[in-house]
Amino acid sequence: MSSPVETATPDLTARDAANRCLEAEVGSLVVVDDGSVAGIVTSDDFMALLGTTADPGTRPLSSFMSADVVTVEASATVGDAVETMFEHDIARLVVLDDGDLAGVVSTDDVLRHVPQILQRAEVSRDEPRSHEFYARQETAYDEADWEVTSEGLSDESVSVGDRVEFSKTIREGDVRTFAAASGDTNRLHLDEEYASQTRFGRRIVHGTLVSGLISAALARLPGVTIYVSQDLSFLGPAEIGDRLTAVCEIVDDLGRNKYQLTTDVVDADGESVVEGQAAVLIDETPDTGEVTVEAVASA
Repeated sequence: MSSPVETATPDLTARDAANRCLEAEVGSLVVVDDGSVAGIVTSDDFMALLGTTADPGTRPLSSFMSADVVTVEASATVGDAVETMFEHDIARLVVLDDGDLAGVVSTDDVLRHVPQILQRAEVSRDEPRSHEFYARQETAYDEADWEVTSEGLSDESVSVGDRVEFSKTIREGDVRTFAAASGDTNRLHLDEEYASQTRFGRRIVHGTLVSGLISAALARLPGVTIYVSQDLSFLGPAEIGDRLTAVCEIVDDLGRNKYQLTTDVVDADGESVVEGQAAVLIDETPDTGEVTVEAVASA
């Protein structure tokens, strides 16, 4: 969100308000009356005013502001904010924190920071599909702590609506091994005393390590899965010891063995840690990798 917020009183004239917007290089003003949000004035409101009155500059904001202000709590997710914008057909939301004005979030803010939120496709379902757990040979090995479930996948191919999940617990050894392998030795991930003085108040897992679970899930699709592109938004930190699940779902068949997927990571409570979308190529399994695929459990 944009914060602090440029504000104005209801009696401020349109001319002074427009000058304030130009000086602050903003496209809106939140109108505050006696400490409470009374309205919002945007560039669209200024344009509408110009077409309806002979002397628009002297009009007070109270006479043309949007009084039905749509708000969102500062604790809301970006996805919630975008849904609210779509529901009310607006481009800006006033953000409140325990009733106090905290900021403004606009579609420009969303596009700048998390473009895939507005672009990603979803699969609509008429009825739930069965889940099955497969032992596959697309991967070299699995560990006892790892869990893989799939939904709708055939033994040899994929289609829109197919879904695969990969779960594992992120342990101390994972973080330190990843730091050494990647070179990312940021003390936020490795030094408890240092991390305690950051905004998180404790050590957190590397974001790229968390998103790596997406790659692990994709590796469980039938065939040879090759990344083409990946967009990600990191919605919250993961802690060492967290049980995380990557959820990948095919949402579009782009042709020529290319597919678009939603790619998310959730914690043990189902809260989103990472949201994203990816494009992948899925080639046939080489002859040396062809095995009998076994369904070992179902629900």
